[in-house]
Amino acid sequence: MKSGSGPSKIYYGWVVVLIVFVTLLIAAGIRSVPSLFMLPFQEEFGWSRSDISTVVATNILLYGLIGPFAAAWMEKLGVRRTMAISLLLLAASLSLTPFMTSLWQFELVWGIVAGIGTGTLANVLGVTVANRWFVKRKGLVVGMLTASAATGQLLFLPLLAKITEELGWRYSAYAAVAALLILLPVVVIWMRNHPYEVGAAPYGEEQLVKPSPFRGNLFLEPLISLRLASRSLTFWLLAGTFFFCGFTTNGLIGTHLIPACGDFDISMVTGAGLLALMGVFDLVGTTLSGWLSDRFDNRWLLFWYYALRGLSLIYLPQALGLGPTHLLVFAVFYGLDWIATVPPTVKLTTDAFGKERAGMIFGWVVVAHQIGASTAAYSAGVLRDWLGSYTLPFMLAGATCFVAALMAVRIQAASRQKVAAAG
Repeated sequence: MKSGSGPSKIYYGWVVVLIVFVTLLIAAGIRSVPSLFMLPFQEEFGWSRSDISTVVATNILLYGLIGPFAAAWMEKLGVRRTMAISLLLLAASLSLTPFMTSLWQFELVWGIVAGIGTGTLANVLGVTVANRWFVKRKGLVVGMLTASAATGQLLFLPLLAKITEELGWRYSAYAAVAALLILLPVVVIWMRNHPYEVGAAPYGEEQLVKPSPFRGNLFLEPLISLRLASRSLTFWLLAGTFFFCGFTTNGLIGTHLIPACGDFDISMVTGAGLLALMGVFDLVGTTLSGWLSDRFDNRWLLFWYYALRGLSLIYLPQALGLGPTHLLVFAVFYGLDWIATVPPTVKLTTDAFGKERAGMIFGWVVVAHQIGASTAAYSAGVLRDWLGSYTLPFMLAGATCFVAALMAVRIQAASRQKVAAAG
C-alpha cells in the first residue's frame, strides 16, 4: 500500500496535521489567558501577583505532569477521543471561570481542571501524531505543530486583550469557550487515530501496518517508561535542558511580560501585541528548527538556541526602560527562539529511546519543562512583590540559559540506546 503521497491524492496525514495544528493553536491561546487576567484580578478581587502566580504555577505544573499519561491515553483510547474529552474539559473550566469569587475557586477551575485539559492538548499530542503518520518530514511536522503554540498567541492574545479592556475579562472567557465548541465537531468528524484507518502507510513508507493494541496499564505504563529512561544520562540531560527551557519561556515571559509592561505604563493591548509578534517570528523559527533538526546535529542546535535566548533575556530589562523600538528588537530576537528547542529535543528523544516509547518519555521531559515553568511563574511573581521590579527574574533566567547550552552539548550523539528494548 502506498503512503498516499502521490500526485493524484493528498495524503490524509496532512489533514490530521491541520486539525491538530488548529487544536494546539486554540489550546495555546487559552493557556496564555492568565497573563491577561492578572491585572484585572488584582483590581477586582484584590489578589496579589504572587497569589495569582501560584494558580498559574499549578496550571503549568499539571500541564506538564499530565503529558506522559496523556500519551498512554492516546494509545488506549485513541487520539480523537482523547482530544474530544480534553476540549470538553477545557470548555467546562472556562465556562465556570466567570462565576468564581474566591482564590480557591480559581485554583480549582483554572489551576487544576484547565491544567489537566491543556496538558492533554500539548506537545505530546504533536509528537504522537508525527510518529504515527510520518517517517519522512517528521522533524518538519513536529516543528509546525510546536509552532502552533506561538501562533495561538498571535491570533488570540491581542483579540482577547481588546475584549478584556473594552468589555471585561469575563467576555474573554466566553469567547474562548465559543472557539472550543466550534472546534469540537471538527475533531469528532474528521480526526483519525492512525493511517491504517484510512488505508494508508505512514508518509515515506510503502507498507501498510496495523497498529498493535495497547496492552499496558494506563497509569503504570508511563511510570515504567520513566523508570527505564531514568537509567540513561541522556534522559537527565534532556530533562535538565528542558527545565531551563520552561523556566525561560511560558513560565516567565508567557506569564509575566504583560504585567512587566504595565510597570512601565505600557498598555495590556501593547503587551499582548508583543507576545503576538513573538508568535509570528516563532512560527518561522520553530518550523525552520524542525527542518534543521532533520539535517544537522541537534545538540549544537540546542546549544545555539539556549545561548541566544540567554542574551535576549539579559537585554529585556533595558529594552523595557528604553521604549518601543528596543522592545520590538527583543520581540523579534526572542520570538525566533521561543520554542525552537522542541524539534531537536524530540529528535534526540526518539533517537535515544525509539518511537514506541518516545511519546511517553518525551512526556516526562516535558514534565521537567513545566516544573521549570511553574518555578519561574511563581518565583517571578514573588520577586516582583518583594523588589517592585522584574529585572532580577529576567537577568537570572538569562543566566540559566547558558547553563542549558552547556548541558546540551553533553547529550550523547546518536546511536539509539537500548532502553526501549528493556521494556
